[in-house]
Amino acid sequence: MILLIHKDDLVVEIIDLKTNQIIDGTFKSPVQALFHLSEDNKERIIVWCHQSNKDYLNVEGIKASFHLKNMMLSFSENQFLPEQIGYVEDSPFLLVNKNVKYPTWLMSSNVGAIYASQLLKFKNQVNKKESFDFVLNSIAKLGMPNGLFCYSEPKLLFKNTPKLVNVKTSYSHLFKFVKQHYKAVWSVFLLLNFIIYDGKFLVIPFLKSIFIKKVNYASSFDLQTLNKPETRESTIDVIIPTLGRKDFLHGVLLDLEKQTLLPKQVIIIEQNDVENSKTELDFIYNKSWPFIIIHRFIHQMGVCNARNLALQSVTSDFVYLADDDNKFDANLIENIIQKMQTYNFGVIAMSYLQKNEVEKNKTAIQWSTFGGGSSVIDSKYLDHVSFNMAYEFGYGEDTDFGMQLRNLGADVIYTPDIKILHLKAPIGGFRTKFIHPWEREGAIKPKPSPTVMLSRITNSTKQQLQGYKTNLFIKFYKSQNIKNPLKYYSHFKKQWQKSIEWANTLKTN
Repeated sequence: MILLIHKDDLVVEIIDLKTNQIIDGTFKSPVQALFHLSEDNKERIIVWCHQSNKDYLNVEGIKASFHLKNMMLSFSENQFLPEQIGYVEDSPFLLVNKNVKYPTWLMSSNVGAIYASQLLKFKNQVNKKESFDFVLNSIAKLGMPNGLFCYSEPKLLFKNTPKLVNVKTSYSHLFKFVKQHYKAVWSVFLLLNFIIYDGKFLVIPFLKSIFIKKVNYASSFDLQTLNKPETRESTIDVIIPTLGRKDFLHGVLLDLEKQTLLPKQVIIIEQNDVENSKTELDFIYNKSWPFIIIHRFIHQMGVCNARNLALQSVTSDFVYLADDDNKFDANLIENIIQKMQTYNFGVIAMSYLQKNEVEKNKTAIQWSTFGGGSSVIDSKYLDHVSFNMAYEFGYGEDTDFGMQLRNLGADVIYTPDIKILHLKAPIGGFRTKFIHPWEREGAIKPKPSPTVMLSRITNSTKQQLQGYKTNLFIKFYKSQNIKNPLKYYSHFKKQWQKSIEWANTLKTN
């Protein structure tokens, strides 16, 4: 590793941590020094650190955290960009848990590290005259959607590190950053939200950014492990909630039967709300299967309850959260285990397309969502997560579950090369009509759905929630009947408030 020590956007010292020798150079800018060092040391990790943190740098912690070449790590108690970035960024990557390794493109000059060969992919994409923090955030923002795994990692520094330097940029730089990294319309959206929620008419910063072009970044990052792949024998359980889809479920079991690496257990939770009804799944008992089948027949409806019941029976190293209308090749489970062991993944989300849909992603990336029917989880996390029953018969349970995992230090990695066909069965399933109590109310119906609002309140920053409110207000206007803007605004405010009230009720029940 090579350590670059800086202060006030100036290079203080550069040290080769392998030889403990000072590297001579005439660099003034940390950005220029970073790229120059990378040119001469392509197969080494480049570390940067503010001078005040030098004595608290956890070198062993950096080594332990760096298990992939396509990674970028950083840590700070504060973020460089103003919180208003949440007005335009609708992802789980802003509400960062500082106590765990958490996926985010929010980088800091306080401390960080990146593999030199990966940094060089940005050599012609960033403006080296910008501040160190601006460039670091730009690199992560451009790289993350293309396979650069970016994290906030508290282990880069020792726990007794004094308060870190707080570097904040201006609103002008925020508009510049948004114009460079988002579609042009989001700059207008940012300006609008500043006016609505902050009472700030930032016309000059907005106008300054008008002629700034969006940075188009085309490079991609392949998965490259730095550690010897784990080769231990691992087991996997499959959980399948099902409702009225016996033929589709039978097809899933037949696909599992053909696997080159068989699951240890298949846990099926069958639901039927008709009292005294009997199971439809005779095929479970009419033949011998090459794996254990745990079958529970219950009368309580709801996918959250069904998945939670199934998770309680998991005994294997990994668990595949499946749907009852999946279709997959015979090497699916073998590919899953190999991928998770080779790259030390805690959670993966697999390609889950319908027939004739085309996979757009070509490389593994950090995923902003979570899918309950196409994901695999390391079982070590199961004691600390569950599907929140507040979302039962609504939407948002998968998003919430994914955030629970991220807050434990697990990252959700999308693996487009592991494919499942979603048959999208026209019958059965768990999105059957359920009348919520708020649907029985009078003229003011909550908007958005209270379960969606609960997910937003729980898993978003304040500014993300406000940005979502503005976006929903604009989009919903086209599909409702009140065309007088003032009357619509008044009505929407009441709907929003009603949704918050119901979300808080769900939260406390």
